[in-house]
Amino acid sequence: MISGVQIKPIKRFCDDRGYFCEVIKFGEDTYHEVKQTSYTETHPGVIKAFHWHKKQWDVWFVVRGMAQVVLHDMRDDSPTKGETQVICAGEDNPVLIAIPPFVAHGYRVLGNEKVCLFYHTSEAYDPANPDEERIEFDDPKIGFDWTTKNR
Repeated sequence: MISGVQIKPIKRFCDDRGYFCEVIKFGEDTYHEVKQTSYTETHPGVIKAFHWHKKQWDVWFVVRGMAQVVLHDMRDDSPTKGETQVICAGEDNPVLIAIPPFVAHGYRVLGNEKVCLFYHTSEAYDPANPDEERIEFDDPKIGFDWTTKNR
């Protein structure tokens, strides 16, 4: 587990009408001030990786589908510098993931359905001065193998 990354299992309260769940809640460890909420849908087979922020926290919640979320710690002062963490998130494992600044992150769509992802950010996106740096999905410094391993 990467130091500072926070994961909250999402509890579903089910009845004969469907279910209800709380995603982001003030006062919880996974809560960070929300200045923007965005939504994306990603098709099967796609990898969206990697990017990172200098100031911004990202708080991700996969609503539909399944994603292999990959995090890589780039913080010089972190006890987990250089470590990579993988989280399977989505319908089969509903979790909220709070990603600190300087932790590179991305995901791969698993299965044959698109991934529907809400991401809440602690900073509003400014196209004139974006707090976003990109790293190629296959960057050798991270060295992550995105293929599924049959076991």
